[in-house]
Amino acid sequence: MIPITDTIALADDEIEERFIRAPGPGGQNVNKVETAVQIRFDAARSPALPAEVLSRLKKLAGRRMTEDGIIVLTASRFRSQERNRADARERLVELIRQATVVPRRRRPTRPTLASKQRRLDAKQRRSAIKRTRGGGAEE
Repeated sequence: MIPITDTIALADDEIEERFIRAPGPGGQNVNKVETAVQIRFDAARSPALPAEVLSRLKKLAGRRMTEDGIIVLTASRFRSQERNRADARERLVELIRQATVVPRRRRPTRPTLASKQRRLDAKQRRSAIKRTRGGGAEE
């Protein structure tokens, strides 16, 4: 079990891992060893995720989530397979943890009288600067 929050935990069999060859520098090692990790998590069919968390997760994941609701993360930052595996899992947990946070509703506010006045004063100053510019460059 992979704990996300106090109430949400993912089963180990919900995450599918594939090891792929990592791009970038690494000498001969990069051509021989599959150190990069690609993890796939079917968020749409996961029994651990409530519906509201799933909807927020879709927005947060963006293009990392397929149309079928599968989150695909690739980790190739480190040269060892185990560190990349831990990194990918950590990133998945953090993404789901962010989705569990309920955003605060924005309370609409009105601009204060002083802020309106500052805005109008700035507009007048800018207008005066432009008015005093010469128009003598016309030929």
